[in-house]
Amino acid sequence: MLSRVAESMYWMARYVERAENVARIMDANYHMILDLPTGIGEQWEPLIVTTGDEELFKKHYSEFNEENVVKFLTFDTRNPNSILSCLQMARENARSVREWISSEMWLQINTFYLLVKGASRRGGYIELPHEFFVEVMMASHLFTGLSQNTMTHGDGWQFARLGRMLERADKTARIIDVKYFILLPSIEYIGTPFDHILWGSILRSASAFEMYRKRYGQVVPDQIIEFLTLDTEFPRAIHHCLIIAELSLRNISGTMRGRFTNRAEKALGRLLADIDYTTVEDIKAVGLHEFLDGLQTRLNHTGEVIYETFFSIPAATAATQEQTQL
Repeated sequence: MLSRVAESMYWMARYVERAENVARIMDANYHMILDLPTGIGEQWEPLIVTTGDEELFKKHYSEFNEENVVKFLTFDTRNPNSILSCLQMARENARSVREWISSEMWLQINTFYLLVKGASRRGGYIELPHEFFVEVMMASHLFTGLSQNTMTHGDGWQFARLGRMLERADKTARIIDVKYFILLPSIEYIGTPFDHILWGSILRSASAFEMYRKRYGQVVPDQIIEFLTLDTEFPRAIHHCLIIAELSLRNISGTMRGRFTNRAEKALGRLLADIDYTTVEDIKAVGLHEFLDGLQTRLNHTGEVIYETFFSIPAATAATQEQTQL
């Protein structure tokens, strides 16, 4: 498979997953606002912190209010992480590999893009936010389901799944880190009903509330941390995402687990091995924020070495191509 095809498949899936995660975070925030105690103001700035776009937001907007944040994260094409921007990029990547994906996938990515593009023409105003963001999430699920059931599970599909799982692991880490440590206004709120509302919001942001309650029942912070970071069965838990990502990577290269033939396998394999033997007590000993911050750094590094291993053109090859063109 050509590296450009593999890269397009990888980023097509990552951008669709990113758009879905932004929609999920936005929808969970609307639910949380309805549950906030009297005297607690609406929380919009943490949503920008979640995506890491504070500086870009401040460059174009003066206040972290509902209107500005919703527009920035949903429709603003100046923001590369907005839902509309992600779908534009996903669509362009899909266009470049149309011969590799199914016609159903191509139709769905177009429909998905036009759904959000049409909503953006209303000037950033969303009349029914919950219904709109649920529609975005369902459109993403449909695209993923179509890729699962209508595309050959060869290298292209494996690259797409690899990208999707790394994106999902990163966003779950960001959700846990930012939604709690930024939203909690004071240490005095720990153990109060407001604290439980925040943890419930974290679970809803990861579409994990129902599955968590079925397993654990009561909202207990340590159990939530364990469920979202270390669980091997829940599809949005960080551990599960890394297991599937490494499986795809090894299916691409044909290397057995426990061995590596390139830097990408080494980086992802080492990260997964560390998570395999991590407990909640280990996370608490390091500090939840510090653990998640280090995890995000390692995920970013893994993404970089995947690019260098599979997608980038070696310097010598690039120089040869340039001389040939001259």
